[in-house]
Amino acid sequence: MKPKYLERVPELDGMIEKARVVTIVTHTHPDGDAIGSGLAMKHYLRKCRGKDACLVVPDPVPDTLAFLIADEPEGEILTHSRTPLQASRQVADSDLILCQDFNAFSRTAGLETALRTSPVPKILIDHHLNPDFNAFRLAFSTPDISSTSEYVYWILKEMPDIGGEASRLPAAARKHLLAGMTTDTNNFANSVFPSTLKMASELLDAGEDRDTLLAELYNNYRENRIRVMGYLLYEKLKITPEGAAYMILTKEDQDRFDLRDGESEGFVNMPLEIDRVCLSLFLKEEEGHFRVSLRSKKGVSANDCAMACFHGGGHELAAGGKLYFPEDVPAPSSAEAYILKVIKRFFKS
Repeated sequence: MKPKYLERVPELDGMIEKARVVTIVTHTHPDGDAIGSGLAMKHYLRKCRGKDACLVVPDPVPDTLAFLIADEPEGEILTHSRTPLQASRQVADSDLILCQDFNAFSRTAGLETALRTSPVPKILIDHHLNPDFNAFRLAFSTPDISSTSEYVYWILKEMPDIGGEASRLPAAARKHLLAGMTTDTNNFANSVFPSTLKMASELLDAGEDRDTLLAELYNNYRENRIRVMGYLLYEKLKITPEGAAYMILTKEDQDRFDLRDGESEGFVNMPLEIDRVCLSLFLKEEEGHFRVSLRSKKGVSANDCAMACFHGGGHELAAGGKLYFPEDVPAPSSAEAYILKVIKRFFKS
């Protein structure tokens, strides 16, 4: 039986058919799922539907995921922080906007105003909690799915021209969908559902080379990543009596190891290997704030902690947020004291 969340695919199909220029937008600091799902949709729209489709990201694709965009034609991916006028113009000139892997326009940084003021239909495809349904003409949103890439996969399979056959999807779309799902599940370590394994099986059956993809995703880092990983685990990892582990990566640390954007991806998961750790927090200092990543084991809500303590949210076991200075803490050096205070309060609530 068809899942309920796919019942409105015919409406999406009709809206795509009427559109000429379609823009796909993802969240700020795009990760593998945002990039993978966005590129997959772009390839489908261009190659299967003949649409003038473009992917717009608020921030640059990190070097660790650059292989995903290496063969993309110039002009089909725009980065707002690099070319704000061109990216905003792309949104303004669209007939249809697909918003993927975020639940509210506030997650798109500099693109928020362009999205809010655009009068054209906006479609949400996302798997995060608490979506802003009022902002979208049509919404595909459920947390009971591994990733937006998986969501896009099942949606595209429902399209009449694909007819349920994964092999009919463009080869590039298949690769990007598998990459997005793999990264968002931490290589099948979390948020895996029966449908997730079915998707992977079907893509492998359609000819996807998972071994090569895994090598590109996980065996292609610079030496700097491994060295800062060891430094964090040995020097910076701390565990509270409540079983909350935290690591704080300062700007000074990043400069010392010449760390690039994306190279700290996955660090937050490592402390969960410790038996007494039930919640892991990783703070990375940026301009005016720390970017906070949270992961937890069953029984502890990373989402609730992110919402209560870090202006954020996400999934039950995986969430994110921010810690601002001087609004939340006087200075970056005060972050540890803040963590200890709010963690104690969170576990008592």
